[in-house]
Amino acid sequence: MFWIMTALLAALAGLLVLAGARRGADTGEVVNAATASAELSELDRLKARGLLDEAGWTAARAEAGRRILSARRDAAPVQPGARDRFWVLGGVAVTVAAAIGLYLAAGAPGLPDQAYERRVDEWAGQLDTLQPPQIAAVVARVVEERPDDHQALAMLGAARAQAGDPVGAASAFRRAVAVRPDDAQSWARLGEVLVRANQGVVDGDAEAAFRQALRLDPNQGGARYFLGEAALARGDPATAREMWLPLIAALDPRDPDRAALEARLPLAGADR
Repeated sequence: MFWIMTALLAALAGLLVLAGARRGADTGEVVNAATASAELSELDRLKARGLLDEAGWTAARAEAGRRILSARRDAAPVQPGARDRFWVLGGVAVTVAAAIGLYLAAGAPGLPDQAYERRVDEWAGQLDTLQPPQIAAVVARVVEERPDDHQALAMLGAARAQAGDPVGAASAFRRAVAVRPDDAQSWARLGEVLVRANQGVVDGDAEAAFRQALRLDPNQGGARYFLGEAALARGDPATAREMWLPLIAALDPRDPDRAALEARLPLAGADR
């Protein structure tokens, strides 16, 4: 199948090159003829409407004729020779042959098919060396086998988040909270990946997830932080203080994160 597709693509490329060369031989003449006819017709219309007298019309036609002849000389169409098509086709054939030769020399035409399932089997035996996308693929297989395993779903969400797939992570965490709706951590992680998927904006779905996380566990610091962000974004400093003051109080006075929060919430110190 690979070699059949290679041959078909090479033939299509050759056809496009030949068709382009053929069009290029005729384009200049067609454009010049159309331009000349339009310009001369416009001069005739101007004379007929009385906008050009006889002397002006004669001079304009002469000037237009000189420009058209000059343009034709400067952009004369290439006239194909009797053997040009063979040179073009030969060039295409040489290019294809060189590409195939390079592939045979530097590629691996005898390499067996690397089936995705086979690769996942190999990854499952070397978890310590895997990248986040590979870990997500291994955990996804576990989830297929145990779709109601809350821990596997949470791990899948975390792996997809690390792999840069916030939409897939949100899907996994939604399934996780459906299996265990009392797990505050999963609700908080769901809100976080929704924020990432929404380019850092805490939308309604993310805010609802964070609020559910706080109802289940008031110590969910990540949920508090994002709810404070959402409150500041809609101009609600009172709610922002309610969310952030416990965070500020829990941080060491020398922690730069504490200073950053206090700088964004100037009234926090007055309420403590």
